[in-house]
Formats: sequence, structure tokens, C-alpha cells
Amino acid sequence: MDRYAPLRRRTIALVGLMGVGKSSVGRRLASALELPFRDTDSEVETAAGRSVADIFADLGEAAFREGERRVISRLLDQEPHVLATGGGAFMHDQTRDLIKSRAVSVWLKADLEVLARRVSRKDTRPLLAGKDPLEVLQAQAESRYPVYALADITVETGDAAHHVTVEQVIDALSAHVEAAQP
Repeated sequence: MDRYAPLRRRTIALVGLMGVGKSSVGRRLASALELPFRDTDSEVETAAGRSVADIFADLGEAAFREGERRVISRLLDQEPHVLATGGGAFMHDQTRDLIKSRAVSVWLKADLEVLARRVSRKDTRPLLAGKDPLEVLQAQAESRYPVYALADITVETGDAAHHVTVEQVIDALSAHVEAAQP
């Protein structure tokens, strides 16, 4: 019997702060579960024909979030897959409602110092431009954690290697599916 079959019935949407590993863990999770992988930032960039940074700079965050919502809605109409969402996607009521109704949401949560170290490695994150990453992450955690807590599952990732986090997510998904059985 295929022990992962029950985990492939619905899209698995990863939510959490930037740097937590939604894309990296998501790719590995999709591979382990033999599901397609989708990244909302990449999908938004393809749909808009421009980078996330350019969308933020030229059109603003509100326009980005509306495009992100439309892309997530389209993706959730597809066959089950692993979906890495942008850090702010789950914060918007309509987007969160779409995810909650059509997917299993998994909040990946890690220590803020770990996240600050990770996001400092790249300068491609528009919300960090010219700012202290730890301060930005602390402010985001304060406003976003109560909303992320609405996710179906929370996985504390720590500073573990991605393959360890994938196993944690699979275990949590299995427990979630088993608990939902009549």
C-alpha cells in the first residue's frame, strides 16, 4: 500500500515568514510525495511578465497581492500539488479563505534569528530593501503569527536540514489526515 496516497488528495499550501524554506522544503516535499510543485512568486512573475521586486516597485504591494490572489485561485483549481505561498499571501482574507477551502495549509515556523541569517544571504526581497532583516521579521512575526496560527498544521522547523523538515511535514500531514478520518 502507498502510505502517501492520502496525502496526495488535496493541495498542500505552505505558509510562513520569508526565509522559512517554503520553496526549498516545498520542492523536496513535492518530490517525496510525487506531487507537482508550484511557487506563487514564480507563477506571479510568469503571469505578470516581470519580477516580484519590479511589481512592488512599479505597482505597489496591493497590486502584487491582488495578482497573487488570482494566481493562487487558479493554482488551487488544478490537480493536487505542493504550493509555496508568499509570506504575505495568507494574511489576506480572500486568499486565506481560498487556501483554507481548497488545500491543507501548513505553517512552517522557525526562530527569527535563523530566518534573519537566511534572508540576509540574498538581496531579492523587496520588503527588506535597506532595512534590518531581524527588525522586519520581528514586526512581521508580531502581525502575522496570529494569522498563520489559523493554518491547519504548524510545523516548528528550527534550523534543521530541509530533508528533516520534509519528514516533519509528512508526519504532521499524516497525523492531520488520520485525525480527519471518521
